[in-house]
Amino acid sequence: MADEPEFEPVADDATAAHPSTPGAKLRAAREAQGLSVQDIATRTRIAQRQLEAIERDDYGALPGIPYAVGFARAYARAIDLDEVAIAADVRNAVHNSDMGATRYEAFEPADPARVPSRTLAWTAAVIGIIVIAGFTIWRTQLLTPPTGEEIAEQQAEKPAAAPKVGVQAPIAAPVTGPVVFTANDDVWMRIVDEAGERLKDGLLKKGESFTLPAGARNPTILTGRPQALDVTVGGKAIPPLGAADRAIADVPVSAEALLARAAAPAGAPAPAGQPQRAPTTPAGGQGSVPTPAASPPPTAAPQPSAGN
Repeated sequence: MADEPEFEPVADDATAAHPSTPGAKLRAAREAQGLSVQDIATRTRIAQRQLEAIERDDYGALPGIPYAVGFARAYARAIDLDEVAIAADVRNAVHNSDMGATRYEAFEPADPARVPSRTLAWTAAVIGIIVIAGFTIWRTQLLTPPTGEEIAEQQAEKPAAAPKVGVQAPIAAPVTGPVVFTANDDVWMRIVDEAGERLKDGLLKKGESFTLPAGARNPTILTGRPQALDVTVGGKAIPPLGAADRAIADVPVSAEALLARAAAPAGAPAPAGQPQRAPTTPAGGQGSVPTPAASPPPTAAPQPSAGN
């Protein structure tokens, strides 16, 4: 008996004409356009082996299910297919597989073609670190009290006031109101009286004010940022107490000293305003030593007449 011819299975024409899986749809559309997998890799910036895994519907060969959805969308967009429909098909295929229950995540990766390069990401990170470090250093300097070296340097730069013999000291302007310090920026300050008692010691935040006690005796100020303080006496603005960002120490801030500073001619050094000494008391405790009255000016002697 003659051997009967063997028949090879013939592919279903309907299946070939109408692919059912997302990978088959992508492959059929690519081949219809005469494109290779390498062409799609160039357009999408996705590795060729990953595109081939998508065409085989082999999602386990990809880094994760979200990447499969994202890569499939990019593939569909590159060949003008409905990327939303392809993504939905991939999700359905994942849900119907064993790996969907364990590997599916609730997010999708960004389009690989739109992800910034590694160099750009590192550059942005370095710039961000530099900005944060600079702000931290600036903030630290802003809120740190001046060091002893800064204070000594500022005092050494003060010109020594030469004593003026025979010149009467100017009469201080009348005090018309309280001394008020208002911070136009965060600033550390310390104000002490002649006995060393601290009237104010700490940070004065922007917008806050400090009013000098009315009974303060010869108060002086220490701060590293005098330009951050707006000083008024009875509402009258006083010039800055020192150069910007230069520490000042032992600067008199009584109403009399500040008004003398305001009355000084432009360009002239501000009056030193050193603290006045308290009147001394005799050993017997009978009261303060009185200040001697000023002697009247001598009168001119009468000149002899021409006839004498």
